Amino acid sequence: QVQLVESGGGLVQAGGSLRLSCAASGSIYTVNRMGWYRQVPGYQRELVAGITSGGSTNYADSVKGRFTISRDNAKNTLYLQMNSLKPEDTAVYYCNGVMTTVQRRGALSTYWGQGTQVTVSS
Repeated sequence: QVQLVESGGGLVQAGGSLRLSCAASGSIYTVNRMGWYRQVPGYQRELVAGITSGGSTNYADSVKGRFTISRDNAKNTLYLQMNSLKPEDTAVYYCNGVMTTVQRRGALSTYWGQGTQVTVSS
């Protein structure tokens, strides 16, 4: 019913920048909160940044001042601008969305994208 598709990952040198995008499509009725998570093999998935429907944001301490999350509500698209990248930012980055659908307007559900690899070389 709802698909989240990430793009923009890749290989970059330390100090470089990348911009991730996440396009949400399908039978979306409302979009509540969206966010970016990341996961390294053998570790739990962790929140990188989140943004509410009203535009309030929060960030993991490790990315504050370097990453910026934003959203285009008209396009149902989420972004993550990543600057001053470090090798420890290497991970698979996942888009997350909390939404209601046309079929279930009264129920919030959580959706995940398939992930996009970000690799930062030293």
